[in-house]
Amino acid sequence: MQTTLIVLGVMIGVFAYLVFAAKRRLKNIPMVKDHDKILTLTEANFQQQTKGRVVLVDFWASWCAPCRMMAPILNDVAGELSGNQHVGKVNIEQYQSLAQKFKVRNIPTLILLKNGVEVNRFVGVKSKDFLIKQMKQV
Repeated sequence: MQTTLIVLGVMIGVFAYLVFAAKRRLKNIPMVKDHDKILTLTEANFQQQTKGRVVLVDFWASWCAPCRMMAPILNDVAGELSGNQHVGKVNIEQYQSLAQKFKVRNIPTLILLKNGVEVNRFVGVKSKDFLIKQMKQV
């Protein structure tokens, strides 16, 4: 019985250490500069920038590690899009009303809009290929 408790304690300790180390690594992910084609969406320009277009909108925050992981992926997506398809970003810390309007509960949340109307929604980190495929289906 005592040996079992010791082994269990060691296993819990190792697990806790691994979780701590993983979180620490995620926090240190550097901020990536946005691609020139990415639209910075605000309360003032949101309706104008999404009207008559297909826009993949990323709701993000600077303290969110998965959001930082999505930044290079969204840069790649923006670089491959042409025509009437765009990528936009909303910082939920600055524009909370937009996050509330679209009922964003978790970040990163990616909302695909066509002419300003929500067509699809994705939560969490997604691949470039997945996002491009979803945008081409609209």
